[in-house]
Amino acid sequence: MTPISIYDMDKTITRKATFLPFLIYAVPRHKWWRVIFTPLLIMTGLAYALRIIDRGALKAINLTLMLGSEIDSNALESLSREFAGHVMKTNILPKALARIEQEKAEGRKLVLASASYAFYVKQVGTLCGFDASIGTNATKVGGSIHGTIDGENCYGAAKLAMVKDWLASEGIDRKSAHIRFYSDHVSDAYCMDWADEAFATNPHAPLRAMAAEKGWEIFEWR
Repeated sequence: MTPISIYDMDKTITRKATFLPFLIYAVPRHKWWRVIFTPLLIMTGLAYALRIIDRGALKAINLTLMLGSEIDSNALESLSREFAGHVMKTNILPKALARIEQEKAEGRKLVLASASYAFYVKQVGTLCGFDASIGTNATKVGGSIHGTIDGENCYGAAKLAMVKDWLASEGIDRKSAHIRFYSDHVSDAYCMDWADEAFATNPHAPLRAMAAEKGWEIFEWR
């Protein structure tokens, strides 16, 4: 039996979401003049609130607005690595790190699965001690990263599909794995129902209610 623990990232192991902080961190270090596009984030946020665009489109448009339609992959990797260090200093929950370290000591394989862009999810995961990471992939063309999403936004049912794809790529049979899943948000109910053990971690109200109904343990790491 292969023991695996899968963690959501934003607001599960971090205090707050990471995408807007990533943009705030990256813009002055990449193309500072693109700060002039900041007011447009209000427009894209409104379009999302009105359901004119979905989460994936919101993410892709905002990345393009703030960092450009083509981003040098080496520059983005460097920015992501630096941002991950910033996250570790300012945004990681100590109780989450303690749980991660405990499970690593128990010999569990640790996976970070987030709707955030994979280019910085991987860097955060590495610093936290995860064995693998799964995130939303940005389109890569040659040596450049584009704001568009390659495949699915790693959210809801798509996250479960991507986790299953990861298992297959590792040659792990689901029947031979014991899987735990940690999340703060009801959108991860697909993954939590599928897991052997589910933990509602810093849950918002809808997940807290679902956890009570399903008997999932609740952790408060904040």
